[in-house]
Amino acid sequence: METIRVELFGTDARVEKAVQQARNLSVSKAAVLIVGENGVGKRTLGRYIHENSSRASQPLELVDCSLPAQEVENRILGHRDSVSGRFNKGILEAANKGTVVFANIDCLDEEFQKRLHKIINELEDYDIDVRLVATTTKNLSKLVGAGRFYRGLFTIFANNAVTIPALRERQEDLQRLARYFMTELAGEETDLVEIDSIAMDRINSHYWANNIHELKQVISSSINNNSSLLDESAYEISDKKSVNFMNDDESDGVRLMSLKDAEKLLIKKALIHTSENRTQAAKILGVSIRTLRNKINEYRTEGSSYFVNLR
Repeated sequence: METIRVELFGTDARVEKAVQQARNLSVSKAAVLIVGENGVGKRTLGRYIHENSSRASQPLELVDCSLPAQEVENRILGHRDSVSGRFNKGILEAANKGTVVFANIDCLDEEFQKRLHKIINELEDYDIDVRLVATTTKNLSKLVGAGRFYRGLFTIFANNAVTIPALRERQEDLQRLARYFMTELAGEETDLVEIDSIAMDRINSHYWANNIHELKQVISSSINNNSSLLDESAYEISDKKSVNFMNDDESDGVRLMSLKDAEKLLIKKALIHTSENRTQAAKILGVSIRTLRNKINEYRTEGSSYFVNLR
């Protein structure tokens, strides 16, 4: 397993605080909740906690709770293969003495949340000892208050929350990481590439909705397109700071939607991405908070379930 370079999280005081929190928590068995936007390094920090604990030589297992509900349940609890009849251990059992990471725990099926809470509390009865880490992009406390996340499960992680700030809020880290990825990804061509001032200005002004992950992709694309100079044209960064929320399948579907339905879907995805922070969603969409509020009220009046339940 590759050792995590802690300096790649950044040198911003808030990041250093988060890493220090993670290191301090790593020596205990306490469950940890890592909070932050997509692409800030939540899973990496979860692995960092494991690697700095007494469990480092034991298994580290991860499940992405945003996958289909049955797939997630099978991964956590185990299941019997329908073809071979062989039983595949769940990660709670497979990671005994090690660490389990529940990525995107807010996406867990609501009924399974209650079941998982009960199972976690009974692990000792089955002689299973695992360290639990969860990641989320959401404010779980608000989801609990809205009845959308099981309070008992939240309580397991709530006392030890570590928050990683968004990359766009850390200009020095943004510039330093951009240069780091340029050097790392350029390889033998390092001496032939650079980030000029115009490109760096565009990097500084971009929204970076997917944070470090997105930055690395942009730098990689830039190097592939131009091995001699990383100028502004290589970045293809939108001046409007727009974000592509659709995967390929969803993009195909949008072409078959009415303009109004596509608009509604984009607004919904912006709200989900920002943990329902309307100010941030409006910035991503390039509209005023008033316009966004009016659209939400319009969809709510129409009875659209997501917007009706939006707090």
